[in-house]
Amino acid sequence: MRKLTSLLLGFGLGALIGVALVMLFVPSSGDQIIAELKRGWNETLDEARKASQQRRRELEAQLAARQQIKL
Repeated sequence: MRKLTSLLLGFGLGALIGVALVMLFVPSSGDQIIAELKRGWNETLDEARKASQQRRRELEAQLAARQQIKL
C-alpha cells in the first residue's frame, strides 16, 4: 500500500510541477491559457453528452426490439 501511495504522490507532484512550468514558459498570458482550457473542457463535455445521448438512444432501441420479441 505504501508503494501505491508513493507512486500516486509522485505522479501528482510531477503533474503539479509540469503545470507550473508550462504556465511559466508558455508565450500566452495566464488568462488566455485558462480561457482555452475552459473552452476545451466545455467542448469535451459537449462531445461526451452527445455520445451519451446517442448510446442511450441505441440501448433504448435495443430494449424495445427485445421487448417486442418476447411478446
